[in-house]
Amino acid sequence: MKIGINTFITDEGISGPKLGRALEERGFESLFLAEHSHIPASRRSPYPGGGDLPRVYYRTLDPFVVLGAVAAVTERLILGTGVTLLIQRDVIHTAKEVATLDQLSNGRAVFGVGVGWNREEMADHGTDPRTRGALLDEQLEAIRKIWTEDEAEYHGRFVNFDPMYAWPKPVQRPHPPIYIGGGEAAAKRAVRHGVGWIPNGAPDAASVPAQLAQLRAAGGTNTPISITPVAPDPAVLDAYAEGGAERVTFPLPTVPESETLRTLDDFAELADRYLT
Repeated sequence: MKIGINTFITDEGISGPKLGRALEERGFESLFLAEHSHIPASRRSPYPGGGDLPRVYYRTLDPFVVLGAVAAVTERLILGTGVTLLIQRDVIHTAKEVATLDQLSNGRAVFGVGVGWNREEMADHGTDPRTRGALLDEQLEAIRKIWTEDEAEYHGRFVNFDPMYAWPKPVQRPHPPIYIGGGEAAAKRAVRHGVGWIPNGAPDAASVPAQLAQLRAAGGTNTPISITPVAPDPAVLDAYAEGGAERVTFPLPTVPESETLRTLDDFAELADRYLT
């Protein structure tokens, strides 16, 4: 099982390039970055984690800009989004961003996507929360056409464009791995699209089998599973390894550089027996 890191890169913590180098030095497989374009002041949507919304949500940097900077100073580190809020993005621009990252990193991009939870944030982008799942379905179909076809065309209810030329194409063939974030609905969507599933980690080891059973119930016997983030608990890690997860990521707090490096040292000691 592969072990990576999931975090928010902000203006108040370690920089992306310094973090990327530190992860490679310690043998971690991947870096997955969260995304929020902004946080509306209304705060009507409750934070799924309960309580006040953590400060990092307000200050997170653009994941693709950061991952591009990380790509320039690393050689092996997998560069992922955990997750991109694709329903708040222009699909043509996003296709180019991911393909560009894959080019710059020589095929190390992983594209995690999700529908999000902050309805006010969606609305500011013109996205109707009631139809965000259907929108994501069309975006995923369209973006794969842009990546894989020289003359891409798509006509749907929400996404519509006539034949176009769009380069660069990704280095990875047929395209970078895609993972859909979320719970049972996301598992079903991942199976329908033939892509991976990237749910949040279970609260304890006893909860892991039931979580993974959601994917089996959806017919996803061969669906790749990446869990992000997962508490650095040996029992939970063992449960995911036994359940067939290909990757888990530890949640790295957004703190000053020296504290970050100490935390990574602790994580690396635990991860050593799982890294492949």
